[in-house]
Amino acid sequence: MTRKDFLKATVASTLLGSIGEIGIAADDGQQSGSSPASATQPAKAKNFPAGTTKAVVDFISNGSFDRMPKNAVDEAKRCLIDGFGVVLAGATVHGSAIVREHIKASGAQSGATILGPEKIVATAAHAALANGASGHAMDYDDTQLSTTPDRVFGLLTHPTVPVLAAALALGERLNVSGRTFLEAFLIGFEVECKIAEAIKPDHYLRGFHSTGTIGTFGAVASAARLLKLSPPQLAHALGIAASMSSGIRVNFGSMTKPLHAGRAAENGVTAAELASRGFTAGDEPLDGEWGFFQVLGSGADVPRILPALGSPFSIVDPGVSVKPYPCGSLGHPTMDAMLKLVTDHDVKPEQIARVRVRAGSNILNPLRYKTAKTELEAKFCLPFMMSAIALRRRAGIREFTDEFVASAPVQAMMTKVDTVFDQQIEARGFDKMRSIVDLDLVDGRKLSQSSDERYRGGPEKPFTRAELHEKFTDCASLVLSADRIKHALEAIESVDRLASVRELVAALA
Repeated sequence: MTRKDFLKATVASTLLGSIGEIGIAADDGQQSGSSPASATQPAKAKNFPAGTTKAVVDFISNGSFDRMPKNAVDEAKRCLIDGFGVVLAGATVHGSAIVREHIKASGAQSGATILGPEKIVATAAHAALANGASGHAMDYDDTQLSTTPDRVFGLLTHPTVPVLAAALALGERLNVSGRTFLEAFLIGFEVECKIAEAIKPDHYLRGFHSTGTIGTFGAVASAARLLKLSPPQLAHALGIAASMSSGIRVNFGSMTKPLHAGRAAENGVTAAELASRGFTAGDEPLDGEWGFFQVLGSGADVPRILPALGSPFSIVDPGVSVKPYPCGSLGHPTMDAMLKLVTDHDVKPEQIARVRVRAGSNILNPLRYKTAKTELEAKFCLPFMMSAIALRRRAGIREFTDEFVASAPVQAMMTKVDTVFDQQIEARGFDKMRSIVDLDLVDGRKLSQSSDERYRGGPEKPFTRAELHEKFTDCASLVLSADRIKHALEAIESVDRLASVRELVAALA
């Protein structure tokens, strides 16, 4: 059959199908006794999201550093300290090196810096890709908090890295001030968090990784602000980003999970740059039957974004959680509970007969590996998390390595750890990370510890400035000398007073 014949046949088939459907509808109406008037009544319209695109465009257009609350600026600096630390540390892992090799092979060099063991200059989009992927490579970056029980903790976004990577790359290329960079960061951070709050939980539960999908919107918001896009261009940038946004949870425990954050940053920069050149997209890409919210999330709770943008800033309320461990945040309170057991009772590894972790599906499903063979799998493996604490009483960047994960003591200890679904914990909701660790000792003793809902790094137990500096130092020490680390911290904390964001890049590169 020729292409022409195929098209003819397709059109004919479609027309016949349409006629058949009309005929069936008419026959059904007659058979049921319906009048012609009732048969032509329009179907009830569905309530699709509306007005959210305009709200986001207005917020990006009108946001101003002068009107941002001081506590939001202070929290932004804390997020940047944490974010730049994990970017530097993550740049040393194998997956990040592969991304850098991919970028170098393209041969494109322009005015944006890739942070890490070697200084590489690339296009803004490529620098955003590399720094974003590095920032999520160790799964050590911050976590957006839930505001209600149906918004599952840990199933929102890692908000800082996609926005930081996009704003830094484009800000450096444009040579903006530190204040302008920080303004763009806060705008992108807020857009990302409010979209993640508004979209139905179905988005994540169906398998989308929101750091990749929704992180793209934070990145494009920051990039669009720096490029000073007009409102129509902003809407088109959001539409381009909506079609580029991606990331699925099947890739957890692999190099592709951190790539989601890198691609979110890269896509945000690319979408904003295309829109600045006149590239078009739908005028209301977040709204309606075919908009982002409906297609990828089965809808949205519009009041969570309209008029909630900036009222309050999510970075302040509910805030963010800074990670004490370089792995999936859903395991952190359980790790602290295990640490409390082994330290309070001075439990040695050889005294442990069995470990049981009781939790709900919100923890057990994402932390899905029953045993880990690599450090990437270990980041989503409760048995490894318990084993590291049991063996070393810590689980930091020096424990999350392929060598330690594959070691005989770790492999043996993981066989002693069971994960158990607990219906009572499940019934309490998913807004907090709840679990219980039971420890059976070889001498017959049985110990138990519930996780603390006021988890370390969260708003109720935030990192002190000293603890935040300690984490940055530990991460940055893989790349920078001690004197450079001190200078980098000073630059981040004074970013709003820097004449050029390039001063910040120089302190970090």
